[in-house]
Amino acid sequence: MTHKKILLLVGDFVEDYEVMVPFQALQMVGHHVDAVCPEKETGDICPTAIHDFEGDQTYTEKPGHGFELTHDFDAVEPSEYDALVVPGGRAPEYLRTYDEVLETVRHFFEEDKPVAALCHGLQILTAADVLEGRTCTGYPALEADVRSAGADWEDGVTRDGTLVTAQAWPDHPEWLAELLDCLGTDVDHAEPAAADD
Repeated sequence: MTHKKILLLVGDFVEDYEVMVPFQALQMVGHHVDAVCPEKETGDICPTAIHDFEGDQTYTEKPGHGFELTHDFDAVEPSEYDALVVPGGRAPEYLRTYDEVLETVRHFFEEDKPVAALCHGLQILTAADVLEGRTCTGYPALEADVRSAGADWEDGVTRDGTLVTAQAWPDHPEWLAELLDCLGTDVDHAEPAAADD
């Protein structure tokens, strides 16, 4: 497997599971992941939020953990990365106001590099004007936003070329599997060698 260099866009009150699970899972299979946030540097902390589905009309929100950034946002050169991951939570609402964030996102689409986004991460993609003519999904309340951006909406994990989208953290297994496939990452489930008697 060729190890890939992946950029993870993070912001204050990013969804806890949606940042931590891909961050750890991608490293577990051997990829390098740089987690960055505008106006923050390596070692700075982004507070996270835990969004849960408990039978109400919308998700509930609870305090999460402190997520430590691994790279300076200002040092990011998008051309050095093989893929982009955009988690959800409340962070995308304000991250989409940074021109540098939108320019970074556009680079990955222009170069047809893998982009994996879920939940409210689609707010950044709609603001970057990169969804027209594509099929994708996100948190269900964003369907109108996605359609207004010129994309077709589909429920469940959706892959359109190198764009992989999902509705929320419960989709992690299928969403991450699709991203790994886009990256050309093979996970070998071979039988372990028999122990000598």
